[in-house]
Amino acid sequence: MVDVAAKERKILVAVDESEESSYALSWCIENIITGNSNDTLILLYSIPPRAVYSTLDGTGYLFSSDILATMERYSSEVAQCVMEKAKRACEALNGVKVETIVEHGDARDVICQAAGKLHVDMLVMGSHGYGVIKRAFLGSVSNHCAQNVKCPVLIVKKPKTDGRSK
Repeated sequence: MVDVAAKERKILVAVDESEESSYALSWCIENIITGNSNDTLILLYSIPPRAVYSTLDGTGYLFSSDILATMERYSSEVAQCVMEKAKRACEALNGVKVETIVEHGDARDVICQAAGKLHVDMLVMGSHGYGVIKRAFLGSVSNHCAQNVKCPVLIVKKPKTDGRSK
């Protein structure tokens, strides 16, 4: 008989600034993480690629290097805030290693590449719950990852609230 508790597990959780992502991380902590000292929880944030701007914007004004640097700095600050919030959610985990990774690029590619490179045992991610039309235009990161990574993928859907007060 194999001692399941002794196996090291690497669980990759894709995080972003959305409520769905926070819910998926909380759900993972409550339902998957066992407190096993062999567990590693890897928090991954993807800084979206900067939109390609010509030196002229739509009105004919030039984008200065200062504006572009400010945009880069803002993206890095968002990433730092997201990771700090995610790490705070993991503070109560005793004996579980928590690692953070911030990468640049399209979330679909970043998540799939990280899952493969790190040889994770599971990928956990939230679902924004887009409808058919919105998903057709924006694409579904979770669907892409579920189709392309080699490990099991858990897509955590945040329960909808009906907006009525009780």
